[in-house]
Amino acid sequence: MNILITGGTGFIGDELRTILLKDRHSLIIVTRNPQKYKDEAAKNQEFISWDDDLTEAMENTDAVINLAGESIFGQRWTEEVKDRIMSSRVESTRKLVDAMREANEKPKVFVSASASGIYGDNADEVLDEDSETANDFLADVCKRWESESLKATEFGVRVVNPRIGIVLEKGGGALEKMIPPFSFFVGGPVGHGKQYMSWVHRTDLCNALIYPIDHEQLEGPYNVSAPNPATMNEFAAVLGNVMNRPSMFRVPAFVLEMVYGEAAKPIMDSIRMQPKRLQISGFDFRYEELEEALADIV
Repeated sequence: MNILITGGTGFIGDELRTILLKDRHSLIIVTRNPQKYKDEAAKNQEFISWDDDLTEAMENTDAVINLAGESIFGQRWTEEVKDRIMSSRVESTRKLVDAMREANEKPKVFVSASASGIYGDNADEVLDEDSETANDFLADVCKRWESESLKATEFGVRVVNPRIGIVLEKGGGALEKMIPPFSFFVGGPVGHGKQYMSWVHRTDLCNALIYPIDHEQLEGPYNVSAPNPATMNEFAAVLGNVMNRPSMFRVPAFVLEMVYGEAAKPIMDSIRMQPKRLQISGFDFRYEELEEALADIV
């Protein structure tokens, strides 16, 4: 297949490209700086700019995977940062949809990312795709992100929205912040520790992003997280066990909130998400248990 990807050079996109190229798909990667990746260009992998003719790119595309968006981690959410988080998702999605609309031969499926933050803090309530969404900033970002992508259904493109949990792998995501303290024997849970973390191994996530391309029964939102979410206390204990380190130095919530302000919310919110639609459709997770996933990574 010919597949167009945005966000294809980031933490998730790097592995996604590797998997797709091994399966002999041809990729068009939309990036802000295609020249940076000129040495990776090949017959089956092309890098183009957001300023290039996206409509022309769509003409030869079977599927679009949209992962573009400013990171929500590692910085305080000033009004300027919030604007960037929102606009980087909504405007890039709008640009893709507009290009599809103008194309004579349109992609068959649009896999446009969303996030578990759409559900907000729900304590220990089990959440599936039919659960109510929240009304805070992150939920609003996700809802507008999904809404923009769904406009492609108006001209016959099937749209799916993977609501992605906390992604686990080296080199980024939550583990990038959690592993160093454990390495120096000062690791432990963050906050009260009872909040649920809906986690997913990056390999499972990439496979779940590709899965709807060939499974036409999937449309609309679907949760992408392992079937067994863990509390923060459980997560820290398993990580300590895998690394042969103690998990006893708790980081109080007020410390995180003092450093990051509202941006601490993704770590402190309790989201106990279930991948109901993926499971019903027959998707197999390679890493269902946290210990198995972390042992593979660290």
